[in-house]
Amino acid sequence: MAQTSLGATSSSGTPSSGTAQAWAALGGDPTLLGRVRYEGTGGLPAELPVMELARSSVAVCALAAAELAARRTGGQVPSVRVDDGAVTAAFLSDRLVRVDGEAPTTFAPLSRFWRAADGWVRTHANYPHHRARLLAGLGLPGDAGVEAVAAEIGGRRVAEVEETVYAAGGLAVAARTPQEWAAHEQGALAAAHPLLTIAPVDASSVREAAGQPPRGFPDLTGDTLLPAAGLRVLDLTRVLAGPVATRTLALLGADVLRIDAPQLPESQEAHNDTGMGKRSTRLDLADRGGDRPTFEELLESADVVVLGYRPGALDQFSGMGPAELAVRNPRLVIAQLSAWGGYGPWG
Repeated sequence: MAQTSLGATSSSGTPSSGTAQAWAALGGDPTLLGRVRYEGTGGLPAELPVMELARSSVAVCALAAAELAARRTGGQVPSVRVDDGAVTAAFLSDRLVRVDGEAPTTFAPLSRFWRAADGWVRTHANYPHHRARLLAGLGLPGDAGVEAVAAEIGGRRVAEVEETVYAAGGLAVAARTPQEWAAHEQGALAAAHPLLTIAPVDASSVREAAGQPPRGFPDLTGDTLLPAAGLRVLDLTRVLAGPVATRTLALLGADVLRIDAPQLPESQEAHNDTGMGKRSTRLDLADRGGDRPTFEELLESADVVVLGYRPGALDQFSGMGPAELAVRNPRLVIAQLSAWGGYGPWG
């Protein structure tokens, strides 16, 4: 069904409730919310209020960019216009990309919702290793197709599918009602934690020892006044959330370099959508003889590092934790994204 907005208006310019909540979580100045104006028409089909979430995300991002531009130029914070049609297009961008006129295949055949014996399960099998682990968890051969998977899941309870596929290293999540999620241990913990946490990484002693003052924003030069112009971002993310975040930084003028591990597969279709405006490379952080020194050199001149791997995934590479990164470059802003947080049974 078409999703209507919740709390937002297209004519009065009054910020939506979602924008206000997200801006407060970011620690933004509430007086700036009056600078956001909504207009246009659009919508994202969903049972949940995803259009409000999408609109609020764009509004908060744009307002933060406007404030950054004002800080760097010494001017007033400009007004922000959020168009629902543009928001809709942005959040459906993976379906709008064309390469030589061809539409992408965004989801593999085994990435879908499945009817189980007592409900629904969502699987993700876009990557070869996830597909193999899904089939192994279900006890199916490696060449099994949609019909075999549907039959196998259809005879099992959702909790069993979720647990067995997870135990095999695959991805399958039961579709829960809001009440069921609130009663789940991870759901209860998620409700008790903020969606966004901002905290300083104390590298002051290292900075003092090295004689390095905190780095200010580079001066805006040339004809462009893009808010993030001149900022250098190292993008260590994958799949969707992280790459979209860094694509947004590139859109705002940042110099973004995405770094992938050479041994990990990536969807070319996803990269076509989320890689716009960036440069990209492959570096093996375990290669102490070549690639790791190259990364260390890039780190020295970076302003921002965005980490989008699951919590603990980079621990195998010494020196990749936020505190360790800050020791080597005390000027860094470090962003970490996680689907479920670093706590609880799904941490």
